[in-house]
Amino acid sequence: MFTPETLIMVGAIVLCIGGLIGAVISRKFIPPEHQKELETNLQAAREDLKQYQQDVAQHFEETSRLVHNLTQSYKEVHEHLAKGAIHLTNSDISRQMLEAGDGNIGVEAGALLAETTVLPPRDWAPKTPGQKGTLSEEFGLLDEAEAENAEKPKEEKEIN
Repeated sequence: MFTPETLIMVGAIVLCIGGLIGAVISRKFIPPEHQKELETNLQAAREDLKQYQQDVAQHFEETSRLVHNLTQSYKEVHEHLAKGAIHLTNSDISRQMLEAGDGNIGVEAGALLAETTVLPPRDWAPKTPGQKGTLSEEFGLLDEAEAENAEKPKEEKEIN
């Protein structure tokens, strides 16, 4: 019989010959008017695709410009609200408004906020060893013995 290599080679040759015969027949039997019509349709489709791509690019350019304008308007509204919050509310709300945005609302508003900033209490009272600081829960409270001693002079003063 035939070897696989021979069968593959004969199959490839037959495929090439069939392709050539098909191409020749299609050229002879397809009228030139039809070929021109197909070429015209292809050219029109290419022009439509080009126009569509230009429309898409123009659409995204316009969208980008509008989003930029929207962002600028949002920043202006936020700055307006933050300035109003600084002037009309307490410093905690003002600080929250500033932290929500970019924190840049101008020199006058920043100076006003700096003036109204309240610092947390600090334990700076001078202490001697063994004494409680001013932020201790027990600061200013007397022991029972100290409380009795403190009350006796008051009683003596009241008697006199």
